Amino acid sequence: MVIKNIKKILVPLDGSKNSFKGLDEAIYLARHFNSSITALCVIPSYPPLPLMGKQIPYEKHILEQVKKFMANAKKTCVNNKVRFNEKIIKGIATLDISEFAFDNKFDLIVIGSRGMNPVKELFLGSVSNSVAHKSKIPVLIVK
Repeated sequence: MVIKNIKKILVPLDGSKNSFKGLDEAIYLARHFNSSITALCVIPSYPPLPLMGKQIPYEKHILEQVKKFMANAKKTCVNNKVRFNEKIIKGIATLDISEFAFDNKFDLIVIGSRGMNPVKELFLGSVSNSVAHKSKIPVLIVK
């Protein structure tokens, strides 16, 4: 497959080291193709089980974390002279990333892999694996 024209790159971010590896690769491609990058964070609609029943306002807590790593992503893009946008949505990452990319006419999704071994992936699933199988646009998984 020859990729000729990539103008809009979607990079799902969750604050992890591996998601930022995806951002680094997207920056490389964006500089080459003069593309823009949109960082997407999908906040789960419900708190993870360890936070259920805690007194911490879940949404406020998670938004504070998201804003911090999105600011780092923006700084990294600006330092590399790449146009940056951010989008934070509520939903289910395994479903909403590919849908968001298709609906907003992105040319490429660049997503970091958690690097889980195949046995764990069978039981836990993988956002990057799910996106690769559900997406109607090209997906680059970065390890």
